Amino acid sequence: MDFGLTQEQEMIVETTRAFVENELYPHEAQIERTGHLDIDLVRELQQKAIAAGLYAANIPEEFGGAGLDTPTWLLYEKELGRANYALHWTCVARPSNILCAGTPEQRARYLDPCVAGEKWDCLAMTEPGAGSDLRGMKASARQEGTDWVLNGTKHFISHADIADFTIAFMATGEEDTPRGKKKLITAFFVDKGTPGYAVRDGYRNVSHRGYTNAILEFDNCRIPAENVLGEVHKGFEVANTWLGATRLQVGATCLGRADRAFRHSVEWAATREQFGQPIGKFQGVSFKLADMAMEMKAAELMILEAGWKFDQGTATDSDMAMAKLKATEMLAMVADEAIQIHGGMGLMDELPLERIWRDARIERIWEGTSEIQRHIISRALLRPFGA
Repeated sequence: MDFGLTQEQEMIVETTRAFVENELYPHEAQIERTGHLDIDLVRELQQKAIAAGLYAANIPEEFGGAGLDTPTWLLYEKELGRANYALHWTCVARPSNILCAGTPEQRARYLDPCVAGEKWDCLAMTEPGAGSDLRGMKASARQEGTDWVLNGTKHFISHADIADFTIAFMATGEEDTPRGKKKLITAFFVDKGTPGYAVRDGYRNVSHRGYTNAILEFDNCRIPAENVLGEVHKGFEVANTWLGATRLQVGATCLGRADRAFRHSVEWAATREQFGQPIGKFQGVSFKLADMAMEMKAAELMILEAGWKFDQGTATDSDMAMAKLKATEMLAMVADEAIQIHGGMGLMDELPLERIWRDARIERIWEGTSEIQRHIISRALLRPFGA
């Protein structure tokens, strides 16, 4: 069992970290104060990311991406996670892997331009009445001749305001199961500008300033049959196949933010003096640092192990849930302790700590709440006993 990084991994980590510190950090303060990410800046940084070989790194090589294995991709995501989320997600974009599930024609129309930095995609699953319970979605699609007609509302849809198209998940029927009727879900490509499809401003968010969310309205939105992604009624199967590592991506970015907060805390504890000595000499501070370091190490090992198992085809839902749960809750603890160590200065926007603290809160909600992760884990433990 080798825990060391390969030369390639070290190079990717160093290149990504340098890009984040040199190209993204300088713009953080402006975005945090205005909540706005200028599209001209996005285009400028996007071209720099493409030139540095950092764009679309999650996409398999056969589809034009970097083809990183999952552990290496997670190390890359950790480094990007150090920066403001809007900056690294929008400017160093990672098109959704689910685009790889398209037909050759769909990949040429949707995936290839995203890999080239010419288009952005977004995913539309969540609804006002369907968050953790996605089977409860009410937005639907019915077939009329060779077309599909979409109706309903989606919300909390990330960066839909700049997306050129959305992959919308819609209820398209029901099936009988031992637990009663279950909705069948289908995924559809919907292009911006399609009649009946509207993007409205979303909600103001305390976390991830500059990273927008939107409300999508479908009002008798008619699309052709060739816009079905995957098979009809098999939308969740497509999502589960191609979106399986997104929870690990969330966890990996949490590792990066935690490490940034931790580094500030260690330096502060070593240089800030009270009562005639550095505050790091007081156990009330030094023990916090020890606990932070331990929790960060545990979370990183869980994330990388789950990523390795994902590539081996042996990762379970429980593995992914444990890794996401540990990393997101670790970040909440580290961010809070970092502010405590810095005292009042920790809440000032001269340091990134108050941002990291605010941003940490959303990580325990999106991509599956902490409660959903615990449900997945406990179900896996109890099912062998029939419970």
